Amino acid sequence: MLNENDLYALDINDASFVKACGGPCSEGCVTLARIGDDAWALGDSKRPDAQPLRFSTEELAVAGIDPARFGLSV
Repeated sequence: MLNENDLYALDINDASFVKACGGPCSEGCVTLARIGDDAWALGDSKRPDAQPLRFSTEELAVAGIDPARFGLSV
């Protein structure tokens, strides 16, 4: 499993983020991008200038975040 330093060392400049909205998308949505084999970046569409948080696949699962909800496969 990647550690935090490994995750934040990954380049996300070309990452393709997709949205999943829990309610009206006018309130903002969570964005997710695969940034490596076992690495994900999680952002907030209301704060596009904020640095996305980074997680391993295992950490996403523990948090209850399913990439399939974003149309992404694990």
